[in-house]
Amino acid sequence: MGIQKVRKGEELNEVLLKKYLQENGLINSVVSELSIQQFTHGYSNLTYLLEIENKEFVLRKPPIGAIKRGHDMRREFKVQSALYKAFSKVPKMYGFSDDEAILGSDFYIMEKVEGVILNYNEAQNRNIPEADYKTIANSWLDTLVELHNVDYKNVGLGDLGKPEGYVERQVSNWGKQYLKAKTDDFPEAEIIMKWMKVHQPTAYDHCLIHNDFKYDNVVFKDDSWQGISAVLDWEMATLGDPLMDLGTSLGYWTVASDHDFIKQGIPSPTVFVGNPIRSEIAKMYAKKSGRNVDNLIFYYVFGLFKIAVIAQQIYFRYSKGWTTDPRFSKLNKAAELCCKLALKAIKTKSVD
Repeated sequence: MGIQKVRKGEELNEVLLKKYLQENGLINSVVSELSIQQFTHGYSNLTYLLEIENKEFVLRKPPIGAIKRGHDMRREFKVQSALYKAFSKVPKMYGFSDDEAILGSDFYIMEKVEGVILNYNEAQNRNIPEADYKTIANSWLDTLVELHNVDYKNVGLGDLGKPEGYVERQVSNWGKQYLKAKTDDFPEAEIIMKWMKVHQPTAYDHCLIHNDFKYDNVVFKDDSWQGISAVLDWEMATLGDPLMDLGTSLGYWTVASDHDFIKQGIPSPTVFVGNPIRSEIAKMYAKKSGRNVDNLIFYYVFGLFKIAVIAQQIYFRYSKGWTTDPRFSKLNKAAELCCKLALKAIKTKSVD
């Protein structure tokens, strides 16, 4: 995971932050020197590394101009705090605050988990052998299946979502969110929204789902790739159809045989030779979980459309000047690409 100086306009109030840390027993003194850097990983919530008194903490807060419903820090904190009892692969939570006078928004503090976050650049720099990617994929999928098997009621997350009608609501809500954030005309988007309404499943399983499960949202323990220390970025976690989780993962799963434009538009470590292709990942998930994946095209199309909407929402904020992060300047093109890929999957009846 990359780290950099804090971007202009996204600075934190150090005085008030140190006061919060002291009042919550995380540091001894407000006069201790505090170092704040910003993680480059992620396109949504803002994530910072705090170093003080030989300790390291990670702070999460919403981006400027964000709608609270989609960037609910209290909810993220609640999910991880509860999960820690039954699913050890989450960071330890240290504190949550809804006092906007401190940093201008809700925020929470958690532990910094040591290990390897495998984004595209990290994988490229490590020059990972082809054979290792089978281990990486299996460890990653095992963790997803483990999460889907958590007894969410037993850990106190029975009120996290409404599983009944989940798929129908998701199809409807993501369509509405796309139209709200629309800046360009993508005819493919309109076709996909209509297709999903007709082809959505009416009967499905439900469990706790992450909703953004990809290589760079997990922390591998080391470069043996045989264990995962933590799953990150829980902002979209809820109770719903586990195959929606799989579909989103496949949406991010670009592979070596994809067109260069696709690989550049959705950069992922999955593009390196040795990774399973999308249909193989689906078969592996089915075998590990015991779930039927016959309706895979719908879930893949939905996953791509959801990614398109997320990209479009971020681009919308960029177009309004609410963020100056240069990575966001072409996300409207990424949204268009995802819609084109979804339409291709519908026409070819294939995820590969």
